Amino acid sequence: MTLEVINPEKPVYKGQVVLVQMPGAMGSFEIMYNHAPLMAILEKGRLKVIDEERNKFYIDIESGVVEVRNNHIMVITP
Repeated sequence: MTLEVINPEKPVYKGQVVLVQMPGAMGSFEIMYNHAPLMAILEKGRLKVIDEERNKFYIDIESGVVEVRNNHIMVITP
């Protein structure tokens, strides 16, 4: 599935991933392949990302929103 993380200034990340863990407003949650459609508010924290090669890395965010649809994850951060 594709993860895009963008802010108003520039794209932060775009790539193929197998898992993303996010700091939601009501607690942490994970997105995996074929996740149901979703929109959620994100709080300050880290996105834990595991890419197709099983590399794990983190992206720090201040806040944001996420939309998940058809194996495409769009995170928009300020």
